[in-house]
Amino acid sequence: MGTFLARTNWKGAATMLAGLKLSHIVAGCIAVLLGYTSSVAIIFQAIDVLGASQAEANSWMLALGLGMGISGLILSLRYRMPILTAWSTPGAALLVISLNGVAMSEAIGAFLFCGLLLTLTGITGWFERLSHLIPDTIGNALLAGILFQFGLGIFSSMEDNLPLVAVMCATYLAGRRWFGRFAIPAVLFAGCAFCAATGAFQAGEGIDFSVAQPVFTMPAFSLPVLLGVGLPLFIVTMASQNTPGIVTLKASGYEPPVSACLTVTGLTTLLLAPFGGYAFNLAAITAAICAGPEADENPKTRYKAVVVTGVIYCVVGLLGAAVISLFLIAPKALVVTVAGLALLNTIGASLSAALGQPEKREAALVTFMTTVSGITFLGIGAPLWALLFGIATGVVLSPRGRRSFRPIFARR
Repeated sequence: MGTFLARTNWKGAATMLAGLKLSHIVAGCIAVLLGYTSSVAIIFQAIDVLGASQAEANSWMLALGLGMGISGLILSLRYRMPILTAWSTPGAALLVISLNGVAMSEAIGAFLFCGLLLTLTGITGWFERLSHLIPDTIGNALLAGILFQFGLGIFSSMEDNLPLVAVMCATYLAGRRWFGRFAIPAVLFAGCAFCAATGAFQAGEGIDFSVAQPVFTMPAFSLPVLLGVGLPLFIVTMASQNTPGIVTLKASGYEPPVSACLTVTGLTTLLLAPFGGYAFNLAAITAAICAGPEADENPKTRYKAVVVTGVIYCVVGLLGAAVISLFLIAPKALVVTVAGLALLNTIGASLSAALGQPEKREAALVTFMTTVSGITFLGIGAPLWALLFGIATGVVLSPRGRRSFRPIFARR
């Protein structure tokens, strides 16, 4: 990671941020809000399974916040792309299931093993070569499928809080009609104002605003835990997080340095694993918020939204559980609706690009439907299976594929 830090032009960072826009700040805030509220409860469950103390729990949140923030800042400033990083949400779900009865020290050893595998994957470069084999139509279909549930969340949230969602949707339509660039900021402001006026924000009592302290845990290495926790953690992180993250950036018109990204996130995991940073990877859903036109009309400066996100992640990590609890007081309908409306344009553009070529439409549709289904086989989530099913369908239905299968059918 030292090499990346040395190559990053930190001297010019102030100059680059001189043109910071309101849309960058709003996109960054939405990304952080979505990133925490969508999966922080799973992190707490994993911590609870390990029987961690309050100090250790705060250390986990410190490590995760700083890890996401610093790695995202390094990559976005170095490559001038909206490369956002995140903790592994499916990895956290895996930990909840697999850490029962595992000692904290052995769990840390498994995290280090996962970080080593992630780093080696980035250094060797094989994953980047593999990513270039994914057709654009398949990639766009995968992205549309990943984001589709967030679009549906707008309407499912109506059951929870119809007045709030109605106000936000009306604001969105008015914004798109008269002040398109500020539609999402207006939606966020209208939603927060409505919640404040109706008392929907319910702050907890006794919130501790002290700065979190890192707690180092000496790792222990157990072969069963390495194979039963560390290896699956690596697999689900690669299949369910890094693959969609790469596809998200490609679908937004970027060519991310895949190997460098994996190396940075792998090294970040190695450095912060003893403090609770179990696995870091490329973000997908939150990255789509920062990489889309709602963040900035100019694709070359959208990385500034990630810079904002990275700074907020660091602040959230330093304040630990206090800021997390503040994030969680927001009504679920507010978070889901803002995220869904912010992603509508990206969902539409991805679907249009995926289904635009008639000869590749069926493969893209298979990819999209598999992703939306949310299936899980062998501990691997729908995104990887969607890629495999979509690519297989495309190969079989391509002219070359039909010619190769014709003799088989003829013999029958």
